[in-house]
Amino acid sequence: MTKDLKEKIDSNIEFQNIIKDLITNETVLKMKNYRQHYETDCFEHCYRASYYCYKICKKLKLDYKSAARGAMLHDLFLYDWREKSDRKGLHAFTHGRYALENATQLFELNEIEKNMILRHMWPVTPIPPKHIEGVILTFVDKHCAMAEFKEHLAQNKILKYAYIVFAAIFFKKIG
Repeated sequence: MTKDLKEKIDSNIEFQNIIKDLITNETVLKMKNYRQHYETDCFEHCYRASYYCYKICKKLKLDYKSAARGAMLHDLFLYDWREKSDRKGLHAFTHGRYALENATQLFELNEIEKNMILRHMWPVTPIPPKHIEGVILTFVDKHCAMAEFKEHLAQNKILKYAYIVFAAIFFKKIG
């Protein structure tokens, strides 16, 4: 996350008050120990997604408080999904359930927050969110993952140029 974006998020008092109990929770802070996308840890990824959900839902006059809180907890699965384990199923299809189980053990969540956490991987998973705030999270989550990829490319010159060469070859072949 860029320094400017982090400062913008950190300085939004209303947003900080909405998620304060979440981001100061000892278990939620453990998300910093698990890499999500490239160099971005789960906490930072969720923090960014939470802020964007808050901003979008507030602008649309939706339940921006539930949106911020559900998004902050949407990846509270607390394991390294790249490592083999005895977990059943593929991470993309199951981690929403793990995150929801962890979140409901720690916090009292409303229906919107619960459904956002459980269904945020739609359309990868077949059942869509019940609420518009959850649909917004599905798109924000993908946007954040792409932004994290872009930041990763910007930090890695070899990958950046390999990506450019690959894209040029790909588009030449389909063009």
